[in-house]
Amino acid sequence: MKESTKVFLWVFGIILGASAVLVVLIYGLGSGTGESEYDLSGTGAKVAIVNLTGTIISSRAIVSTLQTLADNSSVRAIVLRVDSPGGGVAASQEIFEEVKSIRDSVKPVVISMGSIAASGGYYVSCGATRIVANPGTITGSIGVIAMFPNYAKLMDKLGLEMDVIKSGKYKDSGSPFRKMTEADKKYFQGVVENSYDQFLDVVARERKLSVNNLKKFADGRVFTGVQALKLGLVDTLGSLEDAIAIAGKLGGIKGKPEVVEARKQRTLVDLILGDFLSRFHIFEKDFIEQPILQYRFAQ
Repeated sequence: MKESTKVFLWVFGIILGASAVLVVLIYGLGSGTGESEYDLSGTGAKVAIVNLTGTIISSRAIVSTLQTLADNSSVRAIVLRVDSPGGGVAASQEIFEEVKSIRDSVKPVVISMGSIAASGGYYVSCGATRIVANPGTITGSIGVIAMFPNYAKLMDKLGLEMDVIKSGKYKDSGSPFRKMTEADKKYFQGVVENSYDQFLDVVARERKLSVNNLKKFADGRVFTGVQALKLGLVDTLGSLEDAIAIAGKLGGIKGKPEVVEARKQRTLVDLILGDFLSRFHIFEKDFIEQPILQYRFAQ
């Protein structure tokens, strides 16, 4: 065996071993030990803050948190801090339904918009008792997007092809290994339009706007908090502290409310890898776990 081949194998083995250790650290030592927890001890009246941050991929964790806080009698109101460009259609709808259910039958929910609360982030917000935006918040982006990568030209250059056996002509629609046909585009456009109509219906109903007037600006464009207030998309302008004060009043709390917020327990992985882990998960959400159909502001 050539010396250069030995060196290559050694280097490849080191890289492979390091990658394996990294995966173990991230998915082994990091799993199950970094959950967010609330201190709900005591019977004093509280306002709980829930953070909805980043791309909405799954609804499971946020819905579970909202249900826990809804069931706790010491929590008189919930502030949902939204700092998200949106995400999956189904996940956004599930969070919206939970927010709306709590608002209608349990206790007030106030939305506090951060830097961005667009598309799915705005969809979720529509279920709340009040929506509070900062003047500079980016919100709106009412619409649906579906993006399909196309590797057909790359496959041709590499001399690769994909043999497909399918049960119907649309079964491989959206495949990255072939060019999309006009029939495919028409098919997916229908799916997108139906999801868009669902979005419009929710905004029109919850914000008491006519669908016809809403369509004039619900074309995917974003707005500042000031613009959104003029359009009737939010209720008032203010900070997180303002949203907490509003939530306290709606919850019947006299004076300054006790505020509780989840604190993420630091894990061994956090200590070793620092900010890298959070950045890795952002990459994972944005490039690996993306749903096809999205209520999302395409940043």
